[in-house]
Amino acid sequence: MANRREFLAGSIGGALFGAIAPTFASEPQKLPEKWDYTADVVVIGAGATGLPAAIGARDAGLSVLVIDTNYDIGGHAITSGGNVPLGGGTSFQKKYGIKDDPETLFKDLTDWSIVESGGQPDYRYNDRAVQHALAYNEAPTFEFLLKNGVKFVDKAPDNVGGHAVGLSAKREHHCIWAEGQSAESPAGAGGTDLMRGLEKSARAKGVKFILNHHMDELFRDEKGRVIGIRASYTPKINPTTKEPLKSFLTDGNIDTTAKEVTVHANKAVVVATGGNSGNVNFRRIFDPRLTEEIACAAGEYSPQDGSGELAAVAIGASLWGAANQAMDRNGSLRKRPLVGVRTNYIHWTPRSPLFPLVKYTGLYIRNWQNAIIVNQAGRRFYNELENGYPNGSHEGFFNDGKPYVHGDWRNTTRKPYKPRNYIDAALQINEGSTAPDFSAGPQWAIFDSEAVKREHMRIGANSADPNLFFKADTIEELAEKINTSSWQKYKIKGSVLKETVDRYNGFVAAGKDADFDKPAPKFPIKTGPFYAAWATFVAHDSYAGLRINEACQVLDFQGKVIDGLYCGGESAGGCSQHGLGRCVTQGYIIGQQIAKRK
Repeated sequence: MANRREFLAGSIGGALFGAIAPTFASEPQKLPEKWDYTADVVVIGAGATGLPAAIGARDAGLSVLVIDTNYDIGGHAITSGGNVPLGGGTSFQKKYGIKDDPETLFKDLTDWSIVESGGQPDYRYNDRAVQHALAYNEAPTFEFLLKNGVKFVDKAPDNVGGHAVGLSAKREHHCIWAEGQSAESPAGAGGTDLMRGLEKSARAKGVKFILNHHMDELFRDEKGRVIGIRASYTPKINPTTKEPLKSFLTDGNIDTTAKEVTVHANKAVVVATGGNSGNVNFRRIFDPRLTEEIACAAGEYSPQDGSGELAAVAIGASLWGAANQAMDRNGSLRKRPLVGVRTNYIHWTPRSPLFPLVKYTGLYIRNWQNAIIVNQAGRRFYNELENGYPNGSHEGFFNDGKPYVHGDWRNTTRKPYKPRNYIDAALQINEGSTAPDFSAGPQWAIFDSEAVKREHMRIGANSADPNLFFKADTIEELAEKINTSSWQKYKIKGSVLKETVDRYNGFVAAGKDADFDKPAPKFPIKTGPFYAAWATFVAHDSYAGLRINEACQVLDFQGKVIDGLYCGGESAGGCSQHGLGRCVTQGYIIGQQIAKRK
């Protein structure tokens, strides 16, 4: 049986096929000689799936230990907008007269006939058992969240932030944070109220935490049950103080700087590690175009390295739901208005505890009439005003005045076809693409000093990464500076970039973009100094992961339950739904299911 490190060192494909073979019985895993810690339930990941699971198990009287690679709790959820899609008849839906029920939600989440404007079916490839569990547990999850200190805005649920959440009812509930970045809210995002509320409840109920430790390996005993984990020390060190970052709350923390720890689970282990968007080789299983220059959104806080999935596959677990991630799933790849920093999903500020590590805020380009975007060869490739992806389906998706009928074949053509091809054009091979991967390379925003004025940019020492932001007196000199970036593998020719800019300026003069139909291009790029800023899109959501059943138990390649192992959220496969709803609901399900193991 290959362990996780062997899996990573070898080929992904080889390890996967090795995992399919029923080798567990003939090659028993070497278990630790001693365990450093023991709990009834070990939860890997302190995010939107892990904390509800931990609270649910603790409510049943079980001892719970949560382990997380980061210095604080929250995962991707605490950096999110705080939009939580939950349906099936929540108390807020009922209060504001929104009709919904679990069976309607189930039909919504499995409707083959809903096709987005770009041709992607939203629900066709969902795992029906997983969706059934979500549909019948979302409303109870909402009440669970309220009971455990989550502060939702008391207003009617709406569609804001809703992607693939079903068409029959408004289902988005919201947490709002208005106090900016701080130790309490590292990204200053709405997800703060969601995650800090759950954290306070978990700590008050006696859940224990080991932070700054990355899970590296899962252990199964001779009977095949998952009984524990191995984790290694992964502190984030403040480069100024030389001290590890500390969590905002500390009650219940087990402070250890041990290089390695082993943790025994009497009842269950929960994989809630947040997905695979930050693992280049893992995500390329589903989309080979996503090479190393593409960063993981919010990876500074939550790396989404696929470690939970890899560790589980190494002991026989199956991957699942590849179709949902292999195609143009809404929201999985994001074009951002923040430039000059590689991980450009969050506008970090000096108020965040992460800022000493991140170092740069980034610069906003809020109106892409003020810039063009070129590929690694220095050429434009698409209309810069395109936002990059469809908004996903939700109530009100059809605006033709006709009612929505589940499964009606006419639904497939009710949404006018309007592909959003910016991301695909950005990923197209170009003259700078070379073997073996033929990577499309990075994208660069090109603009002039007049654009800086129009965008009210304040360019200072911490505005942009000097490896990703350049200034020059001429376009040709700007190309030379771009070539100094460690991410720019192909050398842009100054003459090519100059030709690109001149051609665009001609379109501005003519009032028509003959290449990409950018509507009425307004501003020429002609007044020095000139600027180039990293504008490469980021990888955001994960939609494929471990195979689970309705109880969120992990299954092997023969479809059999791996005893003692649970998974949910972005580490699990079978869902097309974007965002927090599936994560918190599966965490809730896991907590209730583990409680039954008493």
